[in-house]
Amino acid sequence: MHIAALPVFIPLLAAAMLVAFRHWAPRVLNDAVATGVGAAVVVLCALLLAHTAHGRPFAYWMGGWRPSHSVAIGISLSIDPIGAGLATYMAVLVTAALIYSWRYFDAVDGLYHALMLVFLAAMAGFSLTGDLFNLAVFFELMGAVAYALTAYKIEEKGPIQGGINFAISNSVGAYAIFTGIALLYARTGALNMAQIGATLGHHHADPLVLVAMSLLFIGFLTKAAAVPVHFWLADAHAVAPAPVSVLFSGVMVELGIYAVARLYWTIFAGPLGPHVEELRAILIAFGTLTALWGAVMCFSQRHLKRLLAFSTISHVGMFVCGIGLLSAKGLAGVAVYVIGHGFTKAALFMLSGVLLHRFRTIDEFDLHGKGRELPWAVVLFAVGGLLLSAIPVATLFFGKSLLDGAALDGGYPWLPAIFVISSMFTGGAVLRVSGRLLGWGPSQPADERQAAAAREEEAEEEAPREYTPPLMLLVPAVLLLGAIVIGLIPGAVPGIEIAAGHFHDHTAYINWVLHGHVHFAPASTSHVEGFDYAYAGGATLGAIALAALGLFGRPLKRHLPHLLLQPVVVAVGGLRELHSGHIGDYIAWWTAGAAALGGASLIFLR
Repeated sequence: MHIAALPVFIPLLAAAMLVAFRHWAPRVLNDAVATGVGAAVVVLCALLLAHTAHGRPFAYWMGGWRPSHSVAIGISLSIDPIGAGLATYMAVLVTAALIYSWRYFDAVDGLYHALMLVFLAAMAGFSLTGDLFNLAVFFELMGAVAYALTAYKIEEKGPIQGGINFAISNSVGAYAIFTGIALLYARTGALNMAQIGATLGHHHADPLVLVAMSLLFIGFLTKAAAVPVHFWLADAHAVAPAPVSVLFSGVMVELGIYAVARLYWTIFAGPLGPHVEELRAILIAFGTLTALWGAVMCFSQRHLKRLLAFSTISHVGMFVCGIGLLSAKGLAGVAVYVIGHGFTKAALFMLSGVLLHRFRTIDEFDLHGKGRELPWAVVLFAVGGLLLSAIPVATLFFGKSLLDGAALDGGYPWLPAIFVISSMFTGGAVLRVSGRLLGWGPSQPADERQAAAAREEEAEEEAPREYTPPLMLLVPAVLLLGAIVIGLIPGAVPGIEIAAGHFHDHTAYINWVLHGHVHFAPASTSHVEGFDYAYAGGATLGAIALAALGLFGRPLKRHLPHLLLQPVVVAVGGLRELHSGHIGDYIAWWTAGAAALGGASLIFLR
């Protein structure tokens, strides 16, 4: 289709025009142009998705430079249902963030809108490209824009510090990615991912290939904020404007996970075929650590944006586990879960922005009882908490059921328990905040230091407001509705399963990109089992119980034996201390994570 490049070209052109006329264009024109372009990209990506939906992926070769004798010469956009669907979903989130921004900012010029459109273009290019170098370039373009958006309030100390930590951490990850690309180019002489996969597929993985894979994986896991290369995310979320936080949790981390999946099944599935079990164990170990670490840190937060950031980290652990199962069902579970998670988390960040806009604070205890002035915001917050707990039968539930089934099929019967713990703690933390907004529980924190730290990071607006524009509640309400109903659309979840089965087919991808021959093995679909309802129901009840414990559990805490309580307090305090805000500490942890992944790969995958 000749429209394949338009989702990248149109936002870049519009962004250049907005910057050129920023000193003359009124605010309403900037809002209208940016939102209109976002909506146009949604339509274009949806058309690409519709074209590929029935097993009809295609490669669009820039400048007409098609492969010759099965050798890629030019640069391609290799578009399949997963890539086109991801681009569509993320274009919806960016457009929603632009609409929300109409009333969120008092004063904002065309530079903000241009940055958002450049981010949109880079996201679309990343989702659709078939070229490994362009994959990295598009992500770095997104990163450069994200650094600027994080520090948009440049006159304040917090955004500058958060933006610097974000930029340095992710730049180190980018160095790893480009080094991995250089190694693969040296070995294969190709940058097209299908061409690299075809070349490497004839040989077993040697140390050079394993090092390249480790560098690429750790680089993109840094972008996805997987433990222990996750420290930048909470710092960036704490200081970024609410619409920008939507892009971090709803777009960037998911694209990091997508990159790992795309690289494995396109490039490394062939040479690593004999070592599937070992790679599975390595990735699931990283995912489990991430899920549990993020869950504990999420429940221990009082700063709402940090709480939601650590919730994202915990769910990233679930995504890494789902990809790490290296099965089509696991991939399908991640794809479905990403949709529900992204819409839910975007809505929750927007609701946090509503609270900050209205009350000039997002410290949980400072907001005690203030939700009575915004009852609809409290209701929506509670709905978001229930959705994060994977309550039946919303979209997150269907994604979790696929993940549970993939874990059991893959020989990891304990993994669904990790998913339940993650859902309980993240959903419970949001439900606890909902209760606090209504005035439930104590109005003073047990740890005043944490509350003081929260107050230092929250001044995005100049003064509290007496009125909340309805649009700022309508946008998150629509997103939450989408998070509920998308999984209920007939054929949606089975269609994603079939698309994941095709994405999983390493040989078929190479054939349709390099030869134009589209042939996939039949893909199966599954159905929800009884134990899925038990897992999800247990997670939801557990989230409600944890929320109640957080609100009303102080008397119980006083009666618990010191020997039982002290290890928990010490462990949680230790995790908090690791998030020091010092970039040197974060880079040390990045080095440890890279060494762990690379060392495990060289030891167990040879």
